[in-house]
Amino acid sequence: MAQNWTPGGWKEFEARHLPQYEDASELAEAEATLEAYPPLVFAGEARALKADLAEVATGKAFLLQGGDCAESFAEFHPNNIRDTFRVILQMAVVMTFASKHPVIKVGRMAGQFAKPRSSPTETIGDVTLPSYLGDNINGIDFDPIQRRNDPQRMVKAYNQAASTLNLLRAFAGGGYANLREVHGWTLDFMGRTPWSTKFAETADRIGEALDFMEACGVDPATVPQLQGTSFYTSHEALLLPYEQAMTRQDSLTNDWYATSAHMVWIGDRTRFPGSAHIEWARGIGNPLGMKCGPSLKPDDLLRLLDELNPSREAGRMTLISRFGHDKVEDGLPALVRAVQREGHPVVWSCDPMHGNVVKSESGFKTRPFERILREVKGFFDVHRAEGTHPGGIHIEMTGQDVTECTGGAVAITDERLGDRYHTHCDPRLNAEQSLELAFSLAEMLNTEVNTRQANAA
Repeated sequence: MAQNWTPGGWKEFEARHLPQYEDASELAEAEATLEAYPPLVFAGEARALKADLAEVATGKAFLLQGGDCAESFAEFHPNNIRDTFRVILQMAVVMTFASKHPVIKVGRMAGQFAKPRSSPTETIGDVTLPSYLGDNINGIDFDPIQRRNDPQRMVKAYNQAASTLNLLRAFAGGGYANLREVHGWTLDFMGRTPWSTKFAETADRIGEALDFMEACGVDPATVPQLQGTSFYTSHEALLLPYEQAMTRQDSLTNDWYATSAHMVWIGDRTRFPGSAHIEWARGIGNPLGMKCGPSLKPDDLLRLLDELNPSREAGRMTLISRFGHDKVEDGLPALVRAVQREGHPVVWSCDPMHGNVVKSESGFKTRPFERILREVKGFFDVHRAEGTHPGGIHIEMTGQDVTECTGGAVAITDERLGDRYHTHCDPRLNAEQSLELAFSLAEMLNTEVNTRQANAA
């Protein structure tokens, strides 16, 4: 357990990007409600994910972390949850089949509501209101009532997260993730695109492998690993009043855990020395992620790792690089070398989304698919050069048929962005683009595994 730590000790540190609530008693009431609610996840599940991530750190598995930029109350629907889960399954199958390594599936789901903003206020005309900070804090409509920071939204977010988790657990263990159903995972709107056709070919080969197993006397129906899958949840631990209320002591170990998600991460804007978010995170036993961008110096990264993982526990830390397609090969190597030199056992994951945002000519914020892919390739190139493992991918994506990121084989143009631009915050990859990325990753992983095997021989 962390020394000199309590769940509320973060209040003595500098807390950035937290909302200001008008009524302290209203906030206390919402916190008390949450503290009396059951945990969303359990300590044992978090420890299971940590064990899986320890395998990723040694190059024996790969982390796939994906989901919404910011979940919303308005788009909460079982079909949306199902479709995002389905695309993540497709991506994982493609990468597993190519690399012959397990893919650890972690959703940005069941809690990814709050978002840091560049400014605490937004001005339209002569009206200034609080910025939209995520549906668990205020509303997206530019209206004084909607933009009020309302603590009761945390309670509503908890209830939505609980329902989402309930459905995800049912999908993961109730037969939907059965590999015999792999042909049924393609979304209807994808039609016969090049990537849905290629996925169908992969599904055919998986079916043939299952048939072969059955012919050899191994009934796939009796193999648990083929009937379901492990699926974990994660979000940015930004709203600390919510996280504190959901921090519980494990009855088996007496250690403290965040029970809001299996894994939480600290964002690029809140991982500075003396941060309240770092102080809260250092005391929980969950796997932790930390965004690493161009502003992070190697010495600061090492100090943060010493603070968050002083015992150097494998699977505890996932470092999520987010540099941009034109900066990753210059900025990432120094961090990788410092971590490797000091012997910290980390998972290196690539967030190719946040450093590649551009303003389109039509006025929409977008992310060109080609830049996303270029950053991923640069990430792999850096790790190959440094002799380290490219361990994961962290993407904002959806199973919905949106037009938010330009490019890819579906060739979404600037003119088409307005067709189905539904995001509450940042642009997401749609199902087709996500699957295209998965096949590109599969090629990179296959090359990585073959190179490693050749070097070992």
